[in-house]
Amino acid sequence: MPKKTNATKKTDRKKAWLRKANSSKYKIGSKDLNKTILIVGEGQTEKLYFESFPVLTLTVKAIDLGGQSKIKLIESTESIIKNNDIEYDEVWCVFDMDIKHGEKEFSDFDNAIKSGIAKGYKIAYSNDCFEVWFYLHYYYTDQKNHRKFYYKALGKQWNCNYENDGKKYSFCKNLYSLLKDDSSASQENAIKRSKTLYNLQADLDYHKQNPITKVFELVEFLNLNCRK
Repeated sequence: MPKKTNATKKTDRKKAWLRKANSSKYKIGSKDLNKTILIVGEGQTEKLYFESFPVLTLTVKAIDLGGQSKIKLIESTESIIKNNDIEYDEVWCVFDMDIKHGEKEFSDFDNAIKSGIAKGYKIAYSNDCFEVWFYLHYYYTDQKNHRKFYYKALGKQWNCNYENDGKKYSFCKNLYSLLKDDSSASQENAIKRSKTLYNLQADLDYHKQNPITKVFELVEFLNLNCRK
């Protein structure tokens, strides 16, 4: 007696229920799943802001190390990596210039960026402050403003005393949503403005780039991994 076969009529071979699923398309959609990145910053503003991105295809570990020298932040980042069982796919260090110690601060800022890059970290630095990134959601400036200028401008935009209330946990926790829901704010414009400022100053020493914020690079990376 002949063996049974799963013969298919020629006319049926192109029907949807008989076509083999294309597995490659699923691989494309899932290849970045389970990635983990480390973001090390020097304040809760940065930590809570980046943790608020609705990422789908990666895990964000954000750490607030508080105020310290920039070189110390790089060293602490290295220590965190060495003393942790997690294998990070990318490491980002986020810090700003914080002009107050003159030449000593300039050297610390420049050396920290060079040291971080040499270790393979991504450096999202700002000058004079992280708030330059928020300000660029609303306006463009190429003036060397002190951070109090940005605090005042953002306070007026958000109807608050940003220097005092804007640093509180509850406020920082909602910063991402605040910017996203504000029709006057545009992350897209902030990215474009940040790139313009960087391209104009990329050849200068790091501490001479002012105003500047390379936060846009981290934001673009997070956006690639956010739910649409």
